[in-house]
Amino acid sequence: MSKTIKIQQPKIPDGLTARTFQPMEDPYYEMCIISDCSILSEEIHRIRFEQVIFKNVTFLDVSFKSIELTDVIFDHCDLSNTDFSDGSIHRVEFIESKILGLNLSDASLGNVLFENCNANMISFGYAKLKQVNFNSCSLRNADYYESKFNKVAFNDCDLNEANFEQTPLKGIDLSSCTFDTINVSIKDLAGCEVTAEQGLGFARLLGLIIK
Repeated sequence: MSKTIKIQQPKIPDGLTARTFQPMEDPYYEMCIISDCSILSEEIHRIRFEQVIFKNVTFLDVSFKSIELTDVIFDHCDLSNTDFSDGSIHRVEFIESKILGLNLSDASLGNVLFENCNANMISFGYAKLKQVNFNSCSLRNADYYESKFNKVAFNDCDLNEANFEQTPLKGIDLSSCTFDTINVSIKDLAGCEVTAEQGLGFARLLGLIIK
């Protein structure tokens, strides 16, 4: 592992009540566990979850734009292609979940953990990430276009063909990650920590011929 950022864990009390997902007007879920189910074809704006655990839940054709997630855990869930754009996501954990194409563009993330997730093609375009750890995740073709990073760590991740265009990587350590190529501007690489081998790859972006 290269660097792990110290983050706050979700504040979840013992003895959560089991609930089923029932969409309501101005929906708000708190202090509950939602498990072993599917949430299908829902489009709800500004839904709120606070102190909630999702376990073995599949989200299919779900759009929760401007979602508010506070003290939430997604454990072994499938959120592929779910829309959480423009969301507020704080003290949240995604654990061993399938989050292919999850849309977090324009979202604000603070104290968030992604652990052992399949997050290929996940989108963070224009998002703000503060105190976020990506540990042992597949992030192939992930999109971080014009994101803002503040204390973000990538540990043992697959970043092949990830897009970091217009995202400064100063202070970001990619040395434990694997990739053949990533999309990034040379000016945004200043201060990024990489291995010697990775550095040779970036040198080719300058048009240098390495002998």
